Amino acid sequence: MRFTSKTALITGGNGGIGFAAAKLLIAEGARVAITGRDRAKLNEAVSELGQNALAIQADLDDPAAIDAVFQQITETFGSLDIVFANAGISGATPLGNTTAAAFEAILRTNLTAVFLTVQGALPLMRSGGAIVLNGSVMRELGSPGSAAYSASKAGITGMAKVFASELVERGIRVNTVIPGATRTSIWTRGSRAGATIDATEARLSPHIPMERLATAEEVAEAAVFLASDAASGMTSAEIVVDGGTIGSPFGAPAFRTK
Repeated sequence: MRFTSKTALITGGNGGIGFAAAKLLIAEGARVAITGRDRAKLNEAVSELGQNALAIQADLDDPAAIDAVFQQITETFGSLDIVFANAGISGATPLGNTTAAAFEAILRTNLTAVFLTVQGALPLMRSGGAIVLNGSVMRELGSPGSAAYSASKAGITGMAKVFASELVERGIRVNTVIPGATRTSIWTRGSRAGATIDATEARLSPHIPMERLATAEEVAEAAVFLASDAASGMTSAEIVVDGGTIGSPFGAPAFRTK
């Protein structure tokens, strides 16, 4: 198995892409710490993941909580081989109707907390380690009302390249998975409360060449590959899992000629 004797941290690992990645890593021999804000969801996730999962309740917007995460990992695992900085939030931030607090909340979770998570993990990591960041195609789509989220994901792209440059001499690789629209609960929370994933897929699929949302498992497979020794020659690289949205947009049904 690819991850026997490896230890991993997945932020936001109690659902969606993070949970799917945790399942894959554990199935291949890893011990995995997952973080989340909701204790009930964490407990449910761990009950499915089994004894090789460690659940840590933490609000990563709080630097002290990030420190506490790594203290617990130190006490339980002793070291880390893999970090998947996956936790993130979305939210509408339209020009003319967005407070500073609403804008900054998205940047704090999606960008600052990712920086502090990677920084906090470094004392536990050694040569051969792998860091994977979770980006988004929204960094370049220019979707109205998404300024904070899109800026945060563009920031992830930039940070990943800097991290890779800084850590290459330590033998730690840094890569990014870039999901497109994916079947997770992010489409039904916050300002989208009351929406359904199926309705969202029906609305978006005409603009996706593969005519569907990605599954969380498909994105997780890419992230886990980047964390594996099979990607040992890769750093500062990206894998896009978006059904062709940014690479071949004119292949989408909305643009096809009959």
